[in-house]
Amino acid sequence: MKDLSASIVIYKNSAHILAQTIYSFLSATTESRLFVIDNSPTDALKYFSYHPRITYIFNNNNVGFGAGHNIAIREIISTSKYHLVLNPDVYFDQHAIAKCYKFMEKDPEIGLLMPKVLYPDGRLQPLCKLLPSPQTLIMRRFLKLCSSSLEKLNYTYELHCTGYNSIIDVPFLSGCFMFLRTTTLQDVGLFDERFFLYTEDVDLSRRIHKAARTVFYPDATIYHYHERGSYKNINLLVHNINSAIRYFNKWGWTTDKERGDINARTLDRLMANAQPLSGIGT
Repeated sequence: MKDLSASIVIYKNSAHILAQTIYSFLSATTESRLFVIDNSPTDALKYFSYHPRITYIFNNNNVGFGAGHNIAIREIISTSKYHLVLNPDVYFDQHAIAKCYKFMEKDPEIGLLMPKVLYPDGRLQPLCKLLPSPQTLIMRRFLKLCSSSLEKLNYTYELHCTGYNSIIDVPFLSGCFMFLRTTTLQDVGLFDERFFLYTEDVDLSRRIHKAARTVFYPDATIYHYHERGSYKNINLLVHNINSAIRYFNKWGWTTDKERGDINARTLDRLMANAQPLSGIGT
């Protein structure tokens, strides 16, 4: 797959987990180029540039998640047919990327693809979502003590009705593994660098969804540690809130008609084939 590239943005990550991610990519590809973009305060992780297919870039500054990936995307956008945005806490078997690649080759209308995502213990991560409203994000943050209300909210927002076993078009796919068609990126643009961390994936996914298909593909599977840092770290929570404010300033708070139309069309299409879903991780 000479026409596939990938990028990982790191910031003081666990070397052990990052090694799993890099090994997964190198084992699943033979010619594809991998960029490791280091936003850390030191280049202590530089030794991960050990492989000839790895390009290590030390920014000496934390430029943010989207801006980091954009450094790699700008370099390959005219030479790679596909680019994989990959989290540093993801791993997969040697067949996962080939399955995604082959499926994208079958349908040139697909601009973004995400496989099935599991926790390391095998539980499903429900990462197919509608476009969020301010109310949705606030309620998901603060309804933890009211599990029944949160479960009802998430059933719709996370599209549990689909069963997560069918190929579906989804307006918001997680940024942990974004298999992107570069010609689509040329049309819609790269990550919006106003988002330092968080919501950059919903913003890009939304822009792609308006121009191409954004597809959940359950026939390929990856594993994601998904530590949900903003629930544990006050600095990450502040970044999360700031990015959400920027997102709604960009797209609209209560008057985002496009959001309503996209979500309504998605639900109308999916509810016809609704399935019960069990074993969801939270």
